[in-house]
Amino acid sequence: MPALNVEFSDRELEDLRQIAKERGTSMKALVREAAAADIARHRALQEGAEAFRQFFASHADEFAAAFPDDEPRAEGEGRAA
Repeated sequence: MPALNVEFSDRELEDLRQIAKERGTSMKALVREAAAADIARHRALQEGAEAFRQFFASHADEFAAAFPDDEPRAEGEGRAA
């Protein structure tokens, strides 16, 4: 399995040791769990953003009607320079 060396400050390393001890786990397991949780969170946010984009695109006309002031102006509209 590929590995990754990660550098921590002395304070961060001591905090990791303490947390791992309190949880009864190894530092390696603690760091891996944190990274895996962040990866899962990132994926969920990406999926949520994509679901929102699809929803918004499929209801674009409804949003435009409900929020006309938020619609981009067509070329030529607006104040003259």
